[in-house]
Amino acid sequence: MLSLLAGSTPAVASEIVVSVSSAANEIGRKTLAKGGNAVDAAVATGFALAVAWPEAGNIGGGGFMVIRPADGKSPPVVIDYREKAPASATADLFVKQPRSSHLTVGVPGSVAGLALAHERFGKLPWKSLVEPAVQLAREGIVVDAALAGSLNAALRRAKEFPELQRVFGKKEGTWKVGDRLVQPELADTLQRIAELGPAGFYQGKTAELLVEEMRRGGGLITEKDLAAYRAVVRQPLRGSYRGYEILVPPPPSSGGICLIEMLNMLENFDLQKHPRYSAETLHLLTEVMRRAYRDRAAYLGDADFVQIPAHLTTKEYAKKLAQSIDLRRATLSEAIAGEIKLADEKEHTTHYSILDASGLAVSTTTTLEDSFGSKVVVRGAGFLLNNQMTDFNPRPGVTTRTGQIGTEANLIAPGKRMLSSMTPTIVVKDGRAVLITGSPGGRTIINTTLNVLLNVIDFEMPLRQAVDAPRMHHQWFPDRVQLEAATWDKHGEAVAKLEAMGHRLLKVRAQGDAHSIWYNHKMGKYEGVQDYRRAGRPANYRD
Repeated sequence: MLSLLAGSTPAVASEIVVSVSSAANEIGRKTLAKGGNAVDAAVATGFALAVAWPEAGNIGGGGFMVIRPADGKSPPVVIDYREKAPASATADLFVKQPRSSHLTVGVPGSVAGLALAHERFGKLPWKSLVEPAVQLAREGIVVDAALAGSLNAALRRAKEFPELQRVFGKKEGTWKVGDRLVQPELADTLQRIAELGPAGFYQGKTAELLVEEMRRGGGLITEKDLAAYRAVVRQPLRGSYRGYEILVPPPPSSGGICLIEMLNMLENFDLQKHPRYSAETLHLLTEVMRRAYRDRAAYLGDADFVQIPAHLTTKEYAKKLAQSIDLRRATLSEAIAGEIKLADEKEHTTHYSILDASGLAVSTTTTLEDSFGSKVVVRGAGFLLNNQMTDFNPRPGVTTRTGQIGTEANLIAPGKRMLSSMTPTIVVKDGRAVLITGSPGGRTIINTTLNVLLNVIDFEMPLRQAVDAPRMHHQWFPDRVQLEAATWDKHGEAVAKLEAMGHRLLKVRAQGDAHSIWYNHKMGKYEGVQDYRRAGRPANYRD
């Protein structure tokens, strides 16, 4: 096994597990070493993250997994385990009553999704994939700087959640590096899942405890909601960009359509004409993002409930959008609102990438929505619940300049999956997966993924540089460009010119957390890189 510190030269390997947690990476790597494949490792890593990274790793949330078989002949698939609205939810739920924490919880999908992926592709016994997480929770995880900071911040901000304070609080003082976080109730819950599979979560004691928690706090999820939940196998969306094939999830992920739409627009321009951090390049990327996110607001939702226009991912449509871009001046977001009527005024996820020796590639993004989700810990079960109901459009017909969307496609409906920005991505060239990437970050997820992809393909950056490079984001409304602080520090002249072109700018500390794998064509080997922005810990993998 090689351990690679963030910022050092990436090592090469044929089996790679890259996530935010060293403990989860190690469990994934050991799964591969025992003869498991990349999907086995993804399942084991996913459950380990529920223990090791509680702000986003979860069994009480949901996500998407993109799987590309090694042979390139078997079709790639997407496992959709996005949460669902409970059966009693209505479109005006948050109009009629305030957003209490329990009310924001969608029916969790993570356990069902990992089980479905294992059923379709796994090699090792299910129990052997969950038990390492059981042991990690029961024996405790050694707290590092990132986990200490995450826990301490949550405990400071969520004082009104006694169960969260009890489960994740420290008896004396704050969490410090070297402390041990023990989660016995979560261990018991994971043990039931290990023994019984999804039935150990959606039925029996765990389900009873979850429903009791809902009743206690006025939530909507019932026993029937849990029993009825199913993860779904979907076909990925396929795009192309400068000779590369792009595999991304379909709706209810908005990430796939938006990423393909943006790449299709960018194919009409020579990105190498200007430096990566020139005002011209930053302006063009902003305008492309602006147009894709406008379409996201107008059209995207759960395709099982709404009709998604087929033209959004076509090259012809993208060419028309590209022709509408003024290369010298910013477009006002309001000017492209079209049929969306604007009303007068009013992040947390984790991604991991895995590759096995055969070339089987897995890109997984999973989420609780906000950091530590709803902040609701199921009493007696030890796990956090999501607040994904807030990803639905909250007020029918109310779209604002501050970024609230009220269009019909993503309104709440019973059993509907809320729109997501998760964009787990696999890029293929010459019959092999050459890039496995994705990110957390709410609506910034799609643009973080775009930034990494452009850095390696158009600007030919080494993977470490491509992941470390400053990122940007524009989401139509609010009408502003979000730039990481490093852009201001290193490219001040371009920032000033961007402002002169009519853009409103916002400086942010960091955007996303893109743990990625790339095939280094020059060396003929794969390399894996952890993003320094969250944990900056070593990626663990084996030659």
